[in-house]
Amino acid sequence: MGCSSCSTGKDGQPRGCRNNGTCGTDGCNKLTVFDWLSNMSLPAGQKAFNVVEVRFKNSRKEFFTNSEDLTLSIGDVVATQANSGHDIGMVTLTGELVRVQMRKKQTAYDESLPKIYRKATQRDIDKWVKVRGKEEEIKKRSREIAIILGLQMKISDVEFQGDGSKATFYYTADERVDFRQLIKDMAKAFGIRIDMRQIGYRQEAQRLGGIGSCGRELCCSTWLTDFRSVSTAAARYQQLSLNPQKLAGQCGKLKCCLNYELDTYLDALKDFPSAETKLHTEKGMAFCQKTDIFKGILWFSYKDDPSNWHSLTKDQVHQILELNRQKKKVQSLEEYASENFADAEITFENPVGQDSLTRFDRPKSNRRKNKRRNKGNNRKSTPRNA
Repeated sequence: MGCSSCSTGKDGQPRGCRNNGTCGTDGCNKLTVFDWLSNMSLPAGQKAFNVVEVRFKNSRKEFFTNSEDLTLSIGDVVATQANSGHDIGMVTLTGELVRVQMRKKQTAYDESLPKIYRKATQRDIDKWVKVRGKEEEIKKRSREIAIILGLQMKISDVEFQGDGSKATFYYTADERVDFRQLIKDMAKAFGIRIDMRQIGYRQEAQRLGGIGSCGRELCCSTWLTDFRSVSTAAARYQQLSLNPQKLAGQCGKLKCCLNYELDTYLDALKDFPSAETKLHTEKGMAFCQKTDIFKGILWFSYKDDPSNWHSLTKDQVHQILELNRQKKKVQSLEEYASENFADAEITFENPVGQDSLTRFDRPKSNRRKNKRRNKGNNRKSTPRNA
C-alpha cells in the first residue's frame, strides 16, 4: 500500500514522509494510528509506557514489552519474542497511546506479554526478506496439495515467521476441515513447521485488501477494526433494492457501509407512519406503496386501483389516521394530493447575458461564397485581349 505523497519503501516502511507521528495521509500502512502525542514531553518524573505496538504482515498487530528500555520510534524494525524462535515486525505506535489501544482491544497489561529482544540487525532483515519472497510460491503449492486431497477449503494467505522456521497458513471454509494429512504433506514438501488458522470471509478481505465498488480502498483494511453484523433489514430501512450483487462486498457478505447511515434512517423513520398503514376513505381502503424519507412523502394507492399512486405528506397521513381513529372517513386521497401540486412561479435568469444559447446552431453566412462566384463570373465575361 502507498499513499499519494510518499510511496511505500522497502519492507513496507514509509519512504520520504518524515512525519513526526506516522504517515501524513495515513495510507502507507493498514489500520495505522496517528500519534498526536509524539511532540509532547512527559511531565517531570514520569516514565514512558514500556509497551509498544508492532505490526507484522498485513493488519496483524500485537503488543510487546520493551523490557530492555530500547529507544524505539515508529518505523523501527525489531526482533520480537515468539512461541519458538523470534519474529520480525515494525513498530507502529509508542507511548501513552499504546495504553489506549490496549484498553480498546481489551488486552491486559501483565507479565504474560511477550518481549522485544532487540532492534533487527541487517542479517535479520535479509533473512526476513528472503522468506517473505517465498510466500507466493508456497501458497500456490499448498493450494495444489489441498486440491489433490480434495479438501473444501481456500488458502488465502501465508505468513512466514521472521526467522523462517514457521509458516502460518490462513484459510477459509464453510465447514469443518480435517487437514491433518495436509499438514504432513506440506511439512514434508516445505521443511518447516506448519500452523493452520481459520479466518472468516471478512477477515480474509481485511488481510488481502482491495478496491470497493465506491472506488476507495476497503474499509476493513484501512480503518475499520470491529465487524458489526449486517442484516438485510438495514437495506430495507434505507429502501435499497435487495440485489445480492450490489449489496455484497468482495468478501461475499453484506457491505459494512450499510450500517453507517442506518441510525440516521431509524431516527428519521420515528416520525413516519408504518409501511403497513391503511387509510380508510369513502372511495375505499388505501395502502402504502412507497416512502421518501428525505422529502417526507408517502405514496398510497386504492385497493381496487393499485396502479394509480397518490402522494401525501406525513402530516397529512397522520391527520387522516387521527380521523380514522375517530371512526371518520375522508372523502378521497385526491383532495389531499392536489394540495401538494401548487403551481410555482418559474423564474429564469440568463447567466450568459443577452447571448442566445442557440447562437452556434445558426447556419453560417454564405457571403464569401457569393463574392467568389461573382469574381469568377467577371473573369469569364472579360475578353482575353483586354
